[in-house]
Amino acid sequence: MAMNSPSFFSLDGPLDIGPSDGQVRAANFAGLADWARLRGRDARGIVERRGMEARVLADPESLVAPQQVADVLEDCSTLFDDALFGLHFATLQDPEVFGCVTALCRAAPTMRAGIRCLIDYLPVVHAPDCEVVLIEGRETAELTWLCNTDLGFNDQANYQAAMLNIKLLKAMGGPEFRPSFVSLSADTRAADMPELEQLLGCRVRTHGTHNSVGFPVQTLEQRVPSANRLLYRLLGGYLEQVRGAQSRSLVDRVESYIRGALATGTCSIERCADKMGMSVRTVQARLAEERVRFSELVEAQRERLARSYLAQNALSLDEIADRLGYGEQTSFGRAFKRWTGQTPQQYRAATRG
Repeated sequence: MAMNSPSFFSLDGPLDIGPSDGQVRAANFAGLADWARLRGRDARGIVERRGMEARVLADPESLVAPQQVADVLEDCSTLFDDALFGLHFATLQDPEVFGCVTALCRAAPTMRAGIRCLIDYLPVVHAPDCEVVLIEGRETAELTWLCNTDLGFNDQANYQAAMLNIKLLKAMGGPEFRPSFVSLSADTRAADMPELEQLLGCRVRTHGTHNSVGFPVQTLEQRVPSANRLLYRLLGGYLEQVRGAQSRSLVDRVESYIRGALATGTCSIERCADKMGMSVRTVQARLAEERVRFSELVEAQRERLARSYLAQNALSLDEIADRLGYGEQTSFGRAFKRWTGQTPQQYRAATRG
């Protein structure tokens, strides 16, 4: 997947902090606030009851525990008196819930290649504890998913996953794609089976030991209608970088966060800690073990990026100041002279010379 030839651009690291073991992106809650409001409820109370802040409803990149996702979906099933809540909720969601891996799957040349991307990168960008497996038989292939963490009773999460996986398979397989069957490790009532099968578009087996979507094996070789060779190579190379970055130290991960957050004006240790699923005190303590402080890392990354931007000659000083999170150019100028002994103008002139 990674590009083998040099390119005219590069990425220093992930554009955002990815989930670690025991975490999942809050994108699974996409649309929950609207769903609850239309039914006279406030979704903030639903997530806060499970120990999360209300902002997880609006920020899909927030990191939460898989158990919290499963518990919220089960709570909603009870609250809204809907035995198939996870399924109904997912009918309103897009497979983009899985993050940028969905775009890579849509850009893949064949359905087989797209599923391979899902297998390789879903744990990287969305849920490290989730494992996806492709099982090929003579006539039928099965896309199987499981969570390597015991979530207890999680039927609603499995309903949601089944619908989202079928939507993604349809996106890769084209308008003619039809699942052959779905297997679910869910305790589904007999009275709910007709609706379950109608919404999933195939026969469903429940009370099993695993979760999977079955489809004709020859479908794997079909061309993806939205195949895009350039996007496939670029995004695949990026995600391979992200996968390689997962083994980096805490300092590396904090630096990656800083590089991505400076330009948005949201760079803070509080937000960084939240992205990593830690408390501010834990981040501070672990950085102290490495004999560095968050503010020092911010300064170092600002200097590094400033030198790079000035050398490129493509941005004005105002634009550079803005990208580094400074309110005005004069503040940037003072900081740069403190770092280098030169003004930004002097440094740019020397670089040109």
